[in-house]
Amino acid sequence: MSVNRRIAVTLKFVSLALLSGIFLVACGQANTPSDTTNAGGGSNNALKSISIGLGYNPDIQFAPFYVAQSKGYYKDAGLNVTFNHGIVTDLIGTMAAGKNNFVFASGDELLVAHDKNKSLQAVDVSTIFQKYPVSIIVPKDSSIKTLADLKGHTIGEPGPFGATHTGLLALLQAGKLSLSDVKVQSIGFNQVAAMLSHKVDAVVGYSNNEPLQLERNGLNVRTFAVSDYLPLVSNGIITTQDTYKNQAQTVHAFVNATLKGLKDVIADPQKAVDISKSYVPGMNTDQALAVLKSTVPIYQGNGKPGYNDKAAWEATEKFLVAQKMIAPLDNLSQIYTNN
Repeated sequence: MSVNRRIAVTLKFVSLALLSGIFLVACGQANTPSDTTNAGGGSNNALKSISIGLGYNPDIQFAPFYVAQSKGYYKDAGLNVTFNHGIVTDLIGTMAAGKNNFVFASGDELLVAHDKNKSLQAVDVSTIFQKYPVSIIVPKDSSIKTLADLKGHTIGEPGPFGATHTGLLALLQAGKLSLSDVKVQSIGFNQVAAMLSHKVDAVVGYSNNEPLQLERNGLNVRTFAVSDYLPLVSNGIITTQDTYKNQAQTVHAFVNATLKGLKDVIADPQKAVDISKSYVPGMNTDQALAVLKSTVPIYQGNGKPGYNDKAAWEATEKFLVAQKMIAPLDNLSQIYTNN
């Protein structure tokens, strides 16, 4: 989820924040402003202490990290990991300022941050959300059958920021439309209520969240997923070039342990929900399981969890340049790695 970011207020899942946000999913989680979770089993001088900023409140979308923690994968890798939760508007900035060793943010968020600050040296070392998890959602009986049909209609989005706004721009472009062809309303993260009350004709939300909530409320929907039209890079593990170059063993250990947790989530979502309960206060386990099952295809993509796809990065850069959100890069290959 991502995408979150990652987010005047956003994710990122989820820079999803969140998503720049990266990619955000809600499963009845507590809305505390921040939460810090130690993942190394307490103080241990033999373990290297590191932290990752997740950019959102405790949530099932972070299940791969929770599973890696609970099963001791980080500890086995020699790491004492702290999860820094909480909605953060400049997640990558917190890392650049030294507050986190890693952040969970989207590829578009990283490119925009780099464009704003040319001195920023950061790299995506593993993309966890292989598909951009944003969709435009309409009632199933709507006259909107294609993206082109959105012309003249009212679309609700959280606001002109984050992964949902980037996703909206991408889908409008795919439908050969622009913002001037539609009526966009900023509705906050109230997409479900806005749709159920017919306040808008369509909403922008997360493929693994709002459609499920609307269906539970008796409204059958049709979705237009960004990933079906444009391969934008969503949420991944991002670190500084300094950490990547000078602490390569730590980066390798953290990524591999997280991917091990990710593979466990994909193999057994129910077990992942059971583990995540202790990390997500007030979790509705039935809803969390439904969200996680819908997130598994987003984790998997084309079958290479954690992989940084060159074509997807090039498509993301091209799209952001076309939208005048960034200038062309001379060193795109330095922004991501599979090493």
